[in-house]
Amino acid sequence: MKPARTLIVSAIFVLIAVVVAVWLYPRLPVRVPIRWNAEGQASAYASSFWGAAMPALAILALAVLTVVLPAISPRRFAITPFAAIYGIVMLAIQGAILVIGMASLLGSAGYALPVPTIVMLAVGALLMVLGNYLGKLRKNFFIGIRTPWTLSSDAVWERTHRLGGRLFVLAGAVIVIATLAGAAPWVAIAAIVAAGLIPAAYSLWIYRSIGRSAD
Repeated sequence: MKPARTLIVSAIFVLIAVVVAVWLYPRLPVRVPIRWNAEGQASAYASSFWGAAMPALAILALAVLTVVLPAISPRRFAITPFAAIYGIVMLAIQGAILVIGMASLLGSAGYALPVPTIVMLAVGALLMVLGNYLGKLRKNFFIGIRTPWTLSSDAVWERTHRLGGRLFVLAGAVIVIATLAGAAPWVAIAAIVAAGLIPAAYSLWIYRSIGRSAD
């Protein structure tokens, strides 16, 4: 996706978040839940103003980073060669924030929504989307599986991200299925932890296996 189109989509996301926040603001309680524990119970709150504003602000911040990060990337770690993939990844994250934020506000305003379920489904869908594009990312300092070993070797980066992409898709599918099936929260948590830790450990193993000669 071209940078201009990415910004247009980001602007639409921000506009939706602002419109929904303004619409729901009079109905929001004094404290709005912004985080939930594994049992689906609210564990952190914000004031009604900040609770309403946070989704739009978070999306706006990511939209700004979408522009800023390619501009400040070192030459050997430039994002420009995979700008389209980078844009899709950033929009996927923004989309997940929008869905989670709107569900939270609607739930806080009194609408009967299974907010924790929506949050987990959004996280699962996000992981599956990211997994489909993870293997297409090239070495950079800002997005991807950034360990000392992936950043030191193009070959380690590529192999780690191919594995990571598969694991992200699998973890996302497990989270979606487990959430819909009403499985215990630890299933989703285990899937997320595994998708994060296994590629990091694999990057060290593959680095020691192929070393610098892989480049």
